[in-house]
Amino acid sequence: MDVFSRTFLPAAAEAGLAVQTASRHMPVFRRCVGSGDATVLVTRCSRPDRPLIGDHLLLLTHRRLVITRQTRVLQRLRLHLNTELRELSHVTWSPDPRLRCVELAATAIDGVRERFLIRAQHPQQVWQLDALLNHAFRARVRSVAPRIVAKVADAPAAAQPATFQPVVAG
Repeated sequence: MDVFSRTFLPAAAEAGLAVQTASRHMPVFRRCVGSGDATVLVTRCSRPDRPLIGDHLLLLTHRRLVITRQTRVLQRLRLHLNTELRELSHVTWSPDPRLRCVELAATAIDGVRERFLIRAQHPQQVWQLDALLNHAFRARVRSVAPRIVAKVADAPAAAQPATFQPVVAG
């Protein structure tokens, strides 16, 4: 069993997904994610701006974010988003323990702003989701060393402007 399979199934069980749901989405996820990529989070989510479009399933690994959509009427699976984490910009999330949800928003490489609402079963799970998202997105940003393009050095002494001395008339 590869790393993805070993980590996906326990993450799906922790999220409370039925085995049939996880098995149904597994082929789509497997096409998008490499066999050596470990699963960080699997959860159901919805789009707050389009609640009637269908159910979504979010998969977050250390390298990728994959979101599938299942249509309500025909129960067909569609790939909604498949992107590397480094290709996402302006990633924000806001945990709300009162409503037991986390709103995740990110701008994809094509410039489309995506928003998803992740519902939690209890308020403590909201903070667990917050920690997972923090680990996936902020830790990745901190670990990248800044690239130095140019360094400004001190000007040589000969190039520094001369100071003016007042002349005293006597």
